[in-house]
Amino acid sequence: MTYRVLILEDDPMVAAIDRQYVESDRHFQVVQVCKSGGQALEYLAHQDVELIVLDYYTPEMNGQEFLDHLHAMGRAPAVIMVTSASDTDIVRSLLSRGVQDYLVKPFEFARFRQALDKFLQRQKLLSNSGGMDQRAIDQLLQSQDGEESAPQLSKGLNGATLRLIQDFLARSQGQALTSEEIAEQVHLSRITIRRYVNYMVETGELVSSIDYQTGGRPSIRYRYTGNFGAAGKGST
Repeated sequence: MTYRVLILEDDPMVAAIDRQYVESDRHFQVVQVCKSGGQALEYLAHQDVELIVLDYYTPEMNGQEFLDHLHAMGRAPAVIMVTSASDTDIVRSLLSRGVQDYLVKPFEFARFRQALDKFLQRQKLLSNSGGMDQRAIDQLLQSQDGEESAPQLSKGLNGATLRLIQDFLARSQGQALTSEEIAEQVHLSRITIRRYVNYMVETGELVSSIDYQTGGRPSIRYRYTGNFGAAGKGST
């Protein structure tokens, strides 16, 4: 399923970045970008979305007022705040209005991705037909951590960052890429990428090989297999 997303952000540059981040995941499609609360409410009066990426400070009304108008219309999509507003009273007010996640600018892409992962996890749990047992409800309430149950990661590794890299590599169609090429595409440092690709080689998700055809110093290339638990080192 593809989830429809509305972005409410009056800064065109920030809105473009938000859109790029959202659409880096194939599960999401940005269907509308609005510069004001009034424009967003007008759109939402006739169109449905599953997720809103919301800035607090926008023309005509702030984020709290926007949500009050939205709920008065009988609409209650998931909301991720992406804002510089960090005052305790503002945060408390927005959380009381059902905001699912709250990102304070500036933030790293991995944290934005974690918010999207949390949304996907909640949608998966809520899509089950019939009733929910206690385990499912516990998982739903614990989704605020943004992490699904998964094998224990090595110390210093983050699940959301790992999934970001996994998703990119899964879309690379078996290309053999260097850590520098991966870092450039997912907007993380080369040092960070090397830690994660080393972990993925150990788990068998990547196979590594040495490329001598560089015209200079040989480089290590990594190819995604998706085979967790297999030996990951390739031939040299």
